[in-house]
Amino acid sequence: MLRIALPKGSLERATLALFEDADLAVNRSSERDYRASIADPRISEVRILRPQEIPRYVARGYFDLGITGRDWIEETGSDVVSLTQLHYSKATARPVNIVVAVPGESAVESVTDLKPGTRISTEFPELTRRFFESKNLDVDIQLSYGATEAKVPDIVDAIVDLTETGSSLRKNGLRILETLLTSYTELIAAGQANADPEKRAAMEDIALLLRGAIQARGTVLLKLNVAADNLAAVTDMLPALSSPTITTLARGNMNAVETVVPKRGVNTLIPALKAAGAQDILEIPISKIVE
Repeated sequence: MLRIALPKGSLERATLALFEDADLAVNRSSERDYRASIADPRISEVRILRPQEIPRYVARGYFDLGITGRDWIEETGSDVVSLTQLHYSKATARPVNIVVAVPGESAVESVTDLKPGTRISTEFPELTRRFFESKNLDVDIQLSYGATEAKVPDIVDAIVDLTETGSSLRKNGLRILETLLTSYTELIAAGQANADPEKRAAMEDIALLLRGAIQARGTVLLKLNVAADNLAAVTDMLPALSSPTITTLARGNMNAVETVVPKRGVNTLIPALKAAGAQDILEIPISKIVE
């Protein structure tokens, strides 16, 4: 039913892992194969493409669904429907930023300090052009095909580039002046497909599964038993999405407690719960959380 375009390159590994977590595993014969499949009756075709191209192809109806960044949607000016943000990127769950950066030793403190004719290297020429036009600044925008940081200061004076953590910029002696755009990964749809009730329902199912897999990351389910006398002390130690679920057991004066907690810190939480009177503690992985 649905034709889906998934991103190749920096987002590829993280995207395939997300689909695996969402029980929508992507199958292909090799890492170089651009055609793939997903064993789901709602999905008829999967193609692995550059994220720069996906917004245009989805806008033209070549694909019903696509995953790409807000940066490429804005750069290409593509008319697509954003179904949901997906909070993951190449290395973290944080968004990426498109920034203006200059050499660390530069006297420039603001983009307004840039002189007319300043040479700017970027993989985002349209975003860059619109940004500097909004500032009434006349700069020389030069298209970059990668390794943008390496072109300063010998080839260009400044860059507009994408950064997730800022570490690559710092390693190359660059300093951020301003952020043009904060970009999350997004699940996008073609307008015509989105207007089709049957396809829209299928796309919402896919979005639900992907969001649920992301929501579950970094969490586990804790289940334990505790005597009534120790219940308050134990539950006070438990973080939860809302509040712990507590069930009175048939035997004795015992209660069963279960709650979702962050995986980080569970190594100290479990011994503390045991010391507070918890028994039969189970830590269970979670694959999805659907709110």
